[in-house]
Amino acid sequence: MRRTFVHFLWGSLVTVVATVAIFFVCVWNGWVGYMPDMEDLQNPIDKFASQVYSADGKMIGTWNLNKSNRVAVDYNNLSPHLVHALVATEDERFYEHSGIDFIALGRAVVKRGMMRNESAGGGSTITQQLAKQLYSEKAHSKMERLLQKPIEWVIAIKLERYFTKEEIISMYLNYFDFLYNAVGIKRAANTYFGKEPRNLNLSEAAMLIGLCKNPSLFNPLKNEERCLSRRNVVLQQMLKCGYITRSQYDETSQMPLGLNYQTPKAVKGSADYFKEFLRQYMMAKEPKRDNYPSWNERQFTIDSVAWSEDPLYGWCNKNVKSNGEHYNIYTDGLRIFTTVDTRMQQYAEQAVKKHMAGYLQPMFNAANKYKKNAPFSSNISRQTIKSIINRAIRSSHRYHVLKANGATPDEIRRSFKTPVEMSLFSYNGEERRTMTPIDSILYYKSFLRSAFMSMETKTGSVRAYVGGLDFDHFKYDMVMLGRRQVGSTIKPYLYALAMQNGMTPCTTAPNVQRSYGGWTPRNGSRARYGQMVPLKWGLLTSNNWISAYLINQLGPSQFVDILHSFGLHNPDIDKNTSPVLCLGPCEVSVGEMVSAYTTFANGGVRCAPRFVTKIEDSHGNIIAQFPARMMEVISAENSYRMIDMLRAVVENGTGRRLKSSYGMKGQICGKTGTTNNNSDGWFMGFTPQLVNGCWVGGEDRDIHFDATSMGQGATMALPIWAYYMKLVYADKSLGYSPEAKFDIPKDFNPCAAKDSLDFSGIEDVYE
Repeated sequence: MRRTFVHFLWGSLVTVVATVAIFFVCVWNGWVGYMPDMEDLQNPIDKFASQVYSADGKMIGTWNLNKSNRVAVDYNNLSPHLVHALVATEDERFYEHSGIDFIALGRAVVKRGMMRNESAGGGSTITQQLAKQLYSEKAHSKMERLLQKPIEWVIAIKLERYFTKEEIISMYLNYFDFLYNAVGIKRAANTYFGKEPRNLNLSEAAMLIGLCKNPSLFNPLKNEERCLSRRNVVLQQMLKCGYITRSQYDETSQMPLGLNYQTPKAVKGSADYFKEFLRQYMMAKEPKRDNYPSWNERQFTIDSVAWSEDPLYGWCNKNVKSNGEHYNIYTDGLRIFTTVDTRMQQYAEQAVKKHMAGYLQPMFNAANKYKKNAPFSSNISRQTIKSIINRAIRSSHRYHVLKANGATPDEIRRSFKTPVEMSLFSYNGEERRTMTPIDSILYYKSFLRSAFMSMETKTGSVRAYVGGLDFDHFKYDMVMLGRRQVGSTIKPYLYALAMQNGMTPCTTAPNVQRSYGGWTPRNGSRARYGQMVPLKWGLLTSNNWISAYLINQLGPSQFVDILHSFGLHNPDIDKNTSPVLCLGPCEVSVGEMVSAYTTFANGGVRCAPRFVTKIEDSHGNIIAQFPARMMEVISAENSYRMIDMLRAVVENGTGRRLKSSYGMKGQICGKTGTTNNNSDGWFMGFTPQLVNGCWVGGEDRDIHFDATSMGQGATMALPIWAYYMKLVYADKSLGYSPEAKFDIPKDFNPCAAKDSLDFSGIEDVYE
């Protein structure tokens, strides 16, 4: 009997050992449970946030799926106190084992498993904890957690085979969530102490490592005393393991936490609108007509052109990694090097705020003070205003939430008429007010909006990108996404077409009002009425009669073709075969306009906007480069003629305030634009080195100045251009100078035309 029992025990032992061995073999090979493939183990934290860098070498933002903004820090940039605190507290035999600490594991089994001593500590090593963070889903029961453990042991052993101890420590700290969106040690050090990880002192390092046990329990902002006690436990462990002396412990344990908590602040000039545009642009999918509503043919056309012509548009869905999957900016740890310069971005943001907050908005508020329809024009009906407000309500986040929760129409109406406390935008910072949601809609509509972009003339590199007044409160990007009527800023394209057809700045045209197929254009001035006037004069005074005459001579279809060459792809342009197109009723983005104007400054060659120079993978390998994209639109000689005319606009025409009021120096070309009822004010201007465009207007076309003196482009948009360029020129480190000259041959005569065509009623004169 005894012999049988012994055989049974040995058989049971062998069976258990064999079963465990077979189980671990199955786990090792991924036959049981989840086992990451070899490549994932070799690159376990490729799920870092992608990092966005400026042209001047600053990290201006990150992209992460859960918005955690995790950024990797290598071992050499960690404070030694962090390393010592982590090892002493979480795994004191870290440097002695190969992933599993059998002593700690045995202690945990006996004390916690058998003796039910919950304070006995766990048996997980740092490597096992890393394996859990990287690869284990949240367990929903103790049994599920128990089954995860063997898988984590195997992963830990594999991690130890592929990585050094130092790499494992840095990975652990880079991946841990320290609360308050401080995921990873870099964000944690920045958030709690305003420091980089390498600069943390002993107390700070001990506090952060103390959070690794349970960040919510030891939350330093909510439970300071408990966090302080936990920090001292970490210090005791460091003393026990010999990492600090008794005097260091005595001194540091008496210190307060010394928090310097700060919510993550963006780098000055971090271009929030630009980063959001770039995120969507790179992750775009190939346009399919069925994915666009019937009313949005314009966006489908624009996206289709971008997909076929711009390698950056939809880059993530056009390219694949070595495993055959498409890139993902949220999880692949890409490094995107942009063309934006944080200094110039900051200057652009300052210029917009200076003009809008310091002058234009106060003037608009004063003009609206006694208007019963404010902020809307006095020329529209109450019914139209009601329709606009209802549309805004249906577009709001509050409406969609109420609708999703099953609220009735009456409940939704009551909600929008019930006062609530809210944070509101102001140029002096956020304000807390109590008002109804409907009143808040009117409040935000009372702000005039603005957009500004700056590009280099010869490369198309976008140096500054201001999509609106404030990204947190006005999300809609008016640089690349929003489109408004361009008014007279379209006229240089028409004049360029005239130059292409053999005319010159000195070619004359009749300055008279005429009708064209039932359309009779109006003009703001009757100066030189009835005379034959040079085209140069027609452009510098922005004369509508001359523009109407030119498009009648050249034909709308030719004009549409050259607009496409300038990069304007709105399908509304194709449908508009009326000569009225020459006055700019079509809607175009600021970005498209700035790109188009590079043609004049760059010898007739248009530069497409260049947003990114290169992309690196998480290991620093260059996986994509983006050279300048250029296409010839007009001849070099005709670009010189356009420079001659557009300089005249600034010297003596509608853009002369740049010189007379703002004291701008050097060679500057430009064109103002104002649309019907002063709904949109534009200024497009360029120097030999930079092309900048600015738009100002209301959120709705019915929000505008009633007086043209205030609502014209020269008043609304031109000053922002001037303020920006003054700041750029003052910063000598940027390398832009008012002394720069357009590259035009010295003996070039703008009025000497080759192969000029014979247009009836037009004669060449030199004035």
